[in-house]
Amino acid sequence: MLVNKFLHNPRNQGQKALAVNSTLPTGFQRLIPTRSVMWELDRILATELEAWAASDLTRTLQSVEPVGSRHLRHADGTCLNFASNDYLGLTRHPGVCDAAARAAQELGSGSGASRLVSGSLTIHHRLEEGLADWMGTPRALVFGSGYAAALGVIPALVGAKDVVILDKSVHACCVDGAHLSGARLRVCRHNDLDQLEDHLRWARRNLASSNGGRILVVTESVFSMGGDIAPLEALVDLKERHGAWLLVDEAHALGLFGGNGAGRVRQLGLENRVEVQMGTLGKSLASGGGFVAGSAVLVDYLIHRARSFMFSTAPTPAASAAAHVALAVVRSAEGQTLRKTVWDHAHRVADALHPGSTPDSPILPVILGAAAEAVSAARRLREQGLWVPAIRYPTVPRDQARLRITVTAGHTPEDIDRLIEAITPLVARIQRGTPAASES
Repeated sequence: MLVNKFLHNPRNQGQKALAVNSTLPTGFQRLIPTRSVMWELDRILATELEAWAASDLTRTLQSVEPVGSRHLRHADGTCLNFASNDYLGLTRHPGVCDAAARAAQELGSGSGASRLVSGSLTIHHRLEEGLADWMGTPRALVFGSGYAAALGVIPALVGAKDVVILDKSVHACCVDGAHLSGARLRVCRHNDLDQLEDHLRWARRNLASSNGGRILVVTESVFSMGGDIAPLEALVDLKERHGAWLLVDEAHALGLFGGNGAGRVRQLGLENRVEVQMGTLGKSLASGGGFVAGSAVLVDYLIHRARSFMFSTAPTPAASAAAHVALAVVRSAEGQTLRKTVWDHAHRVADALHPGSTPDSPILPVILGAAAEAVSAARRLREQGLWVPAIRYPTVPRDQARLRITVTAGHTPEDIDRLIEAITPLVARIQRGTPAASES
């Protein structure tokens, strides 16, 4: 092949690869490096990117600037933002922003090192104490992100002799944490309790024949791309019947469920029956980071064994201070008012999408199927001043591309009117079976 001959000819080292443009996939030319020593890597990667583009799966980083709590300014104008997970609108809360600014000014812009190396800042301990009290657990431990929390806790709890059972729709961080653990994996159809019980029986039989082991079931309380909820009470009964542990990711439930917004585990009174609760500080708590809540023994164990905690620089003082104040707001009367606003908006949009329906959460997907349809619909909504993201594979299955609408307390009733006015014709077209991409 001409490409390989060119690459491996010593006389061509350092030459530009432009001489062989005609042998490359369409669109690759703009990605060609100037030095042939890098050429083989980029040739392979660019070919894969071409295949990605052919399936309407290309991603781009779009430069935006927030304008207040509701709008995004981008290259072509300003849009109402229906993509944010800032459910309670606290990223612009004066108290939260002031706390972050004060912490940066007084404690510095960064934490400097791992908490096991340079010491553990008081603000981290204060935040963890507040989170534990909120979640109804003895202890909590903060990580640099929700992703890091999953990558730390799952491999710390299970290994090659154990079994992890994942709901098919859990977040990628839980999937990656399970793979990293080396445990035997079983994936359960989404919220399918019968298949979960089959997997639990299989795991118990196999572990009994190999001198025992651990079983960890992993689910989300509110699923991030579907907005639906897990049957937590039934899950707890099942895992107890079969001697398994349960990890519940509350990322999209925190701030929204229960009297003080502590999530669905606490709302259902299951905090003493769920071994591991996991959450994020980057959504309703308007900051950045993640955490695990559970027993004192669990947290002490993770300090010794969770590699993403042990070997990562601690969260910034500003992030932890912001989350600490946001937590106080979430638990206050103001937080109750904000929750009511979110749910009022969610009910209106859900009824517009599916008349008479009741939303499980403020995440309201519109399933379109093909990736091209989702991309086209998102583009048309953006032309109307609405930022609603197209969600495609690998975030969701290939045939379940969708628009993902999220509503927040920052939206006004008039914002919801605009969304409904734009989205209702789209849903009508879907029901008629008319592809969004066929519009002129």
